[in-house]
Amino acid sequence: MSKVTTGATVSLDGYIAGPGESGFDLLFQWYGNGEVEIPPASPDAPRIRITAASAELVKPEWDNTGALIVGRHLYDMTKAWGGRHPMDVTTVVLTHQRPEDRPEDDENFVFVTDGIEAAVAAAKELAGDKNVAVNGGQMARQCLEAGLIDEVGVDVVPVVLGGGKTLFGELATAPVQFEGPTAVVQGAGVTHLRYRVVR
Repeated sequence: MSKVTTGATVSLDGYIAGPGESGFDLLFQWYGNGEVEIPPASPDAPRIRITAASAELVKPEWDNTGALIVGRHLYDMTKAWGGRHPMDVTTVVLTHQRPEDRPEDDENFVFVTDGIEAAVAAAKELAGDKNVAVNGGQMARQCLEAGLIDEVGVDVVPVVLGGGKTLFGELATAPVQFEGPTAVVQGAGVTHLRYRVVR
């Protein structure tokens, strides 16, 4: 049965982005410090080379992901990842208004304007038997508040950002409990933790 998962790379003080959208170079150093290459989905996407320990956990997770949900802010900030997300799956973009240059959905991007439940439903249909991944931040917060998240992954890196955005933002439903960790994997410059949401 497919699951809805979320997660992010976080600093030691719990931020997925530093003040003013900073710190990504520090947070994602582990994406380039290993010997296992994850082929990019598009020519403009960054090359990912992670350690064997990280790849043993992360690659099956990515391979078993059938669709991704992100917000419009990230879609715009990354310039649509050069045409396709690096995970090489269809990306559902939750937005108030679809981009003018994307009048129709395609195999790369599907735009949903009527809420997080509709975005998850669209992503589940696209994913089939595979899992749906939800981007951290506002999308993760909305899904967790709506009871739509099954599992959470946190990739902790040894840096303190001192402020910024957290994985779930300002939750209206806190506290939320988790089971686990169900996995603890030490990579180079990153510790991978996985948890299940307590129903």
